[in-house]
Amino acid sequence: MKTTITTLLCCFILSIVSFAQNKTETFKVYGNCNMCKGNIEGALKKKDGIISKKWDVDKKELTVTYDPNKITVKQIGQKVADAGYDNQYAIATDAKYNGLMKCCQYDRPKKDK
Repeated sequence: MKTTITTLLCCFILSIVSFAQNKTETFKVYGNCNMCKGNIEGALKKKDGIISKKWDVDKKELTVTYDPNKITVKQIGQKVADAGYDNQYAIATDAKYNGLMKCCQYDRPKKDK
């Protein structure tokens, strides 16, 4: 009985510690519409360490909760850019951007030279 209680207590403490390690970040991601929302959020997978994601169409901001032991915020930005969307951490290639549906082709920010 004592062993069972100890085991359960250890599992509970480990789950709290593991939950506490998640990070939440909000950053700028360019896009226009609900199709963009699906593409941006769809680029981020649970298997890569993404816990939750939500892109705000009006604010053009992505709020993402992730496991920093599996992925960094810069890597998240790159995954979003790989889907065609410029953001605070990475710029999409012209080929990826041009591959977006016309409704999703936002006004791109000027690139620094």
